[in-house]
Amino acid sequence: MTEIFEGEVVDDLQRDGLKIIQNQEYFKFGIDAVLLSYFFRIKKGGVAVDFGTGTGILPLLLSAKTQAGKIIGVEIDPVMADMATRSVEMNRLENRILIKNCDIKTVSLELGRHTVDAVVCNPPYFKISEGIQNPNPNKALARHEVRVTLEDIIREAQLILKPGGNLYMIHRPGRLAEMITLLHEYGLEPKEIQMISPKVHKPPNMFLIRANKGGARELRFLPHLVVYNDQGEFTREIHQIYKEVNITVFK
Repeated sequence: MTEIFEGEVVDDLQRDGLKIIQNQEYFKFGIDAVLLSYFFRIKKGGVAVDFGTGTGILPLLLSAKTQAGKIIGVEIDPVMADMATRSVEMNRLENRILIKNCDIKTVSLELGRHTVDAVVCNPPYFKISEGIQNPNPNKALARHEVRVTLEDIIREAQLILKPGGNLYMIHRPGRLAEMITLLHEYGLEPKEIQMISPKVHKPPNMFLIRANKGGARELRFLPHLVVYNDQGEFTREIHQIYKEVNITVFK
């Protein structure tokens, strides 16, 4: 029986019986994790690594969506890593998912170089100097680059990816130019970008990107995604993504 501690809740993902342990005092997953899992692809039997896994939502979703042989969730916060580990145990996925409580900045020393087929990351969006940090330090880690930077993520992804491996990320458009510069610097070629807008007449506030290790320079933009219609409800495209990922639409 998996132990549930004070302040924790167990949410039913409505996908293959999957459940996840979350805590209001820590960052809870949102639509960006769902969009990223929809965008992600990996070959059958491949090894995937999730940088900054939090409570393990991406490994859980990817275990149901893909035929990856092994999914490793990397999380520096020991409390979050423990919640993720217990979620894995609750879902009896120890044979496919491993949670490692370690630092993204040194993950190549933990996992070895050129060992994985794909890296996925829903990173902190903001630099320390940008915006107002959440007063809750547990939640601040998820949105501000308190312990890891965009460059750290890209560098370590390049080190652990096999030649031809892919990095999948979601981020803010204001950092797209910086990201592409860093990707080129570390030998990762942007291959696909999908812009995401909150409403049809609003500019993008997120984007999905796939970069390939050692790939040729050929970038294509995928159809623009719009999250909400004029009535404030999810668009047909977003409902379809939730249907493909096959989890409950959390409000």
